[in-house]
Amino acid sequence: MIKLIIGNKGSGKTKLLLDLINTTTEESKGNVVCVEKGDVMTYNISHKCRLVDAALYGISGYNELYGLLCGLTSANHDVTDIFVDATLRLGSRDMNELAAFLKRLSIVSKEFDLNFIFTISCAAEDIPESVFEVAEKIN
Repeated sequence: MIKLIIGNKGSGKTKLLLDLINTTTEESKGNVVCVEKGDVMTYNISHKCRLVDAALYGISGYNELYGLLCGLTSANHDVTDIFVDATLRLGSRDMNELAAFLKRLSIVSKEFDLNFIFTISCAAEDIPESVFEVAEKIN
């Protein structure tokens, strides 16, 4: 399943994301991963959650982000949930590219029973309907 935390800067996305990461990490029967650009959340999430700094790997664009996410899941079949912060900064602000990326990732999500949760920094009305065909808004 793919879920989106949507809102403009300062709308509380990060707080909600941190709460979800920590709750999921405690409840998961497998492993939880958080991907971010930088290391801002290092001291705010449970030590049981694997934190990946996408900047260290030079991730830029949705194809590279897709590769990283698939690599994380193929290297560890116990991953149950992957959280991604600052999705538009890692991918791009092109909403058609975002929709194509999420559609492609939805196949992986279903095939391997993975939950993906992304933060999207923009107004919900700026996101095309095609995104909501494969993802749901949770805030």
